[in-house]
Formats: sequence, structure tokens, C-alpha cells
Amino acid sequence: MTHYILPDTHTVAETVILANGLFPTHPIPLSILRNASYIVCCDGAIDNLSQTKIEPHAIVGDCDSLSEENRKRFATILHPVSEQETNDLTKAVNFSVAQGRKDIIILGATGKREDHTIGNISLLCEYQSYANVLMISDYGCFVPITRPATFDSVKGQQVSIFCIDPKPISSEGLMYPISEQIFTNWWQATLNESLSDKFTIYPSGRTILYRNLL
Repeated sequence: MTHYILPDTHTVAETVILANGLFPTHPIPLSILRNASYIVCCDGAIDNLSQTKIEPHAIVGDCDSLSEENRKRFATILHPVSEQETNDLTKAVNFSVAQGRKDIIILGATGKREDHTIGNISLLCEYQSYANVLMISDYGCFVPITRPATFDSVKGQQVSIFCIDPKPISSEGLMYPISEQIFTNWWQATLNESLSDKFTIYPSGRTILYRNLL
């Protein structure tokens, strides 16, 4: 059974992808960004990142939102992808996996436009078939799962479950227990709560698990 720890300010990611949503301000995602072994920046996010002392290792995207100044400054690490069948986040994930980097934390993928936020969260279910991904915002952590998984937690931590596929799902260790239920809309398994230092989810379809940051 897969076990997921709670991300904290000591978490070191093999690869961080910085998307062009709201730039992180919470101590946990900021620390993960600063401590990352390798940073892939979506081209639209480089303007914010370049205002910090954090240097990316690669910039990926269609380059339509890259300023001329940054185009010149980061020319040696720029990896343009012209196709328009995927968004810049997916381009960055595919680039990372092609480099052999399959353990990925995605930051800055929420906020701003709601349609981009919903799209980016749902994409986690696509990525999980070929990479180990999680997404962290200033408010919480999203993890895609298809098999039973145990999550580190604390009593009272807020937990939401988003079932992409309408298939039976069960839980242990949550305030509102779930037993072989089928949820047909994203809201139906939200706003639950952990009872202790861990809980377990038993999905039978594509599922996204959310824990709020502490």
C-alpha cells in the first residue's frame, strides 16, 4: 500500500514544476521551491520567479507569454514546445519525465483563473499513469491515487476526496466514514476530517485526495 507523508518545510523534491498560477507564499511550498534539486518553470511563471533569488534549471512552454528580457536572459535553458494540444503544465511534466525525472511536485498551479485551476487539478489523474506527482498550493496538497493508500495526517486535518470515476470507494480514519460508496459529482466527498495521525483511502477508480496545509 502506498504511503504519503505530510509535506513540510523540510521536504526536498527531486523535481519541482512551477506553473503560472499564484506564486507560492505559504512557508511549505516556498521552502519546497527553494530546496528543490531541479526546477522546471512554465514560461509564464518565470516573470515572478525571476524577481526572487531562485534560479530555474529549465523553462518549458510555448513561450507566448515570455518577456523579451527573460527570453534573452534564460536563452540557454529555454525549451520551447510549439504544439497546442496540451497546456504548459503538461509540457513541463512531459519534459521532466523525458529527462528521467518522475518524482514531481507541482507548485503555483492554482489561483487566478478558475478554469485553469480545475483543469490543472484534473490533469493529475493523467500524469499519475507515468509519474509520481502531487500538487501543493498555499492551502493544501492534492494527490492522485487509483489504489489503496495511507496518508499521514493530524487529528482535525481537513480532507476532501474527488472521485473522477464513479466507482466504489471506502475509507478508514475519517470523521464521516465511506463504505463502498459511489460519488457522481466532485463535491459529494468533500469536507471530511481526519480522526488521528493517519487515514486510509480505498479507491477503485481515479481519485484525487486533498489535505489542507497545517
